[in-house]
Amino acid sequence: MGTILDYLKEYGDYSFVEKPFSDVDSLVLCQFAYLKFDGLAPGPMEKCEPVSVQELAQHEDYDHLYADERYRKDNTALFQRICKSRRFGDMRVWNYVNQIEPDQETQFSAVVCGLSEGIVYVAFRGTDENIVGWKEDLNLAFSEPVPGQRLSVAYLEQAAQTIAGGFYVGGHSKGGNLAVYASMNCSVSVRERIVRIYDHDGPGFRPEVRQKGAYEEIQDRICKSVPRSSLVGMLLYAEGNYTVVESKTIGLAQHNPYTWLIRGDSFKIVEEIRPGRKFMDQALNEWILSLDQEQMHTFVDTFYRVVQASETDNLIDFTANWFKSIHRIGVALKEVDRDTADVILQIMRALFDIVSVHAKEQVKSRRGLQKEKFEEGISQLEQHFRKEK
Repeated sequence: MGTILDYLKEYGDYSFVEKPFSDVDSLVLCQFAYLKFDGLAPGPMEKCEPVSVQELAQHEDYDHLYADERYRKDNTALFQRICKSRRFGDMRVWNYVNQIEPDQETQFSAVVCGLSEGIVYVAFRGTDENIVGWKEDLNLAFSEPVPGQRLSVAYLEQAAQTIAGGFYVGGHSKGGNLAVYASMNCSVSVRERIVRIYDHDGPGFRPEVRQKGAYEEIQDRICKSVPRSSLVGMLLYAEGNYTVVESKTIGLAQHNPYTWLIRGDSFKIVEEIRPGRKFMDQALNEWILSLDQEQMHTFVDTFYRVVQASETDNLIDFTANWFKSIHRIGVALKEVDRDTADVILQIMRALFDIVSVHAKEQVKSRRGLQKEKFEEGISQLEQHFRKEK
């Protein structure tokens, strides 16, 4: 078993005729979309020919591709193996967009990838564990479209004009959400040309958002995959049609595509999401849907301020110890006005109550948390809320 890097090494010499385009190929391209093509690949308004990955490798600003230092080693290996492979080695990219608007809490990026055998893939970039990106993911819990979603529709319409025939659409994390949103809200003529839509651990949608778009028309073309301890991918996702992939790590770190395990030329599939994670996902979704727009806005904005004020800049560290995180929330709430603090505490108590119900069900069915651990957690949370109130 290995990762997408091992997949490229072992199966990179197969053409798409010999091995048809797969879920793993999609994840490779979604990770490829995280590379920084600014100044290297042509944008929508540039009348330039698509640039090949070989040309990118020879570009004087080639090193800019790896501007994200945290993933430099893996991203370098990914790009180099793509270039050396027969499968991806002649890939061309165009229509690159990277739009960052901090004031609107928007980070939107996408690129079109042209492969051999006429395969074209529209890849929407997602977010990583950085807090700014995750706030945009949380904003997806609102019923109105976030700026990135609106941009995704316009981008897909424009990108489709540069593509002849059918094409694939996909993304990882927020990119998966954008891929689905754009596909169900684009024009009928564009939607009919979409072969398949890949959603790799991307957040879902509130029911009213799905109803406003043509979700039912594309549902059978969506291929959703999530890691075994998925949080992001199960946010506002109630449907049961998804593939669960084993990961070489644990917890929120599984969101990283480089941790997803490949067996042969396919994902290593497991039967279901971990029971403890699944019941937390169900509780979180029930809680989100119980909040009105104003409550959700208040919670997300305040939660963002809380994490910013903490000693970490990413949610993996912030959620590593749940009770410590709860304590930090309580401390940070002292810095906000009384009315806002009261609302947040009410919202947190609602989440606590829902989690309690789900946890009790898990204990009754002898799945999930052990009873002793459950009782200890309930006790600590109750003590915290009594103290804060």
